[in-house]
Amino acid sequence: MSLPFIQPGQPPSNAPIVFERIGIVGLGLIGGSIAIASRQVWPKALVIGVDNKDVLETAMRLHAIDVAADDLIVLAEADLVILAAPVRQNIELLGALDENVRTAAIVTDTGSSKRAIADAARHLPPRFTFVGGHPFAGAAKGGLERARPDLFKGRPWLLTPAGDAGGAAVEKLGAFATALGGEPHTLTIAEHDRLLAFLSHLPQIAASALMHVVGSHVGAEGLALAGRGLADTTRLAGSPADIWKDVAATNADEIGPALDALISVLQRLRRDLPEGEQLTEIFASAARWRDSL
Repeated sequence: MSLPFIQPGQPPSNAPIVFERIGIVGLGLIGGSIAIASRQVWPKALVIGVDNKDVLETAMRLHAIDVAADDLIVLAEADLVILAAPVRQNIELLGALDENVRTAAIVTDTGSSKRAIADAARHLPPRFTFVGGHPFAGAAKGGLERARPDLFKGRPWLLTPAGDAGGAAVEKLGAFATALGGEPHTLTIAEHDRLLAFLSHLPQIAASALMHVVGSHVGAEGLALAGRGLADTTRLAGSPADIWKDVAATNADEIGPALDALISVLQRLRRDLPEGEQLTEIFASAARWRDSL
């Protein structure tokens, strides 16, 4: 383990501190944005970042964190631990918290699927309270370099407690999310995974598949002729595959039916091309829902 290094202090703030020692494991777009926003909102709180050395060097250069280390032992006295790595890595990290975090702590995550990590969290010692979390914000491309403190402003921050457990923890996490500009919403774990399969996972897979098909058939020269419509429709296609492999694997039973529903509509459109009746119906429905969005 490398020794932690510490940033100089920030200007004072009057915001009440929700957590005094905030540990963030994984300093990508989401984890990095939480770190930067936390340092701005609570200059007197300690923001601890855990990642590999290259990422930590960038984090310190951006003044995203106060303490940096590549070992979980630096979280020994954290009162909030945020797991902001890919979903399956977060699940593995849960198993390492007991030997590294010595005090009582609230543990949350930022992943886009919840059932697998909630199952793993049942094995945490009683001093930990796990509440699933999902800041429903992001960008087409990730990485700490794109982190920004206003990423969560006006965006939902989904919280998924296990049953009735952790009421006080949910309240504190809600206050934390609100202070960072988010809008906390509480969902059941199952409801989260079902909704996100349609609201996030299906659009990502569809956008990537569409870009793959178009690019494979028209090539770079053809794409040079494309208008803004294709670029807008496929904005998500630059997302990293490693993150989405974890999401797909841990929410496959919900993503599968969502894909089936889309495939069914595409098949209806395919059969109806000469007549256009289905196309008219589906386009009208799409326009109504788009207005709601």
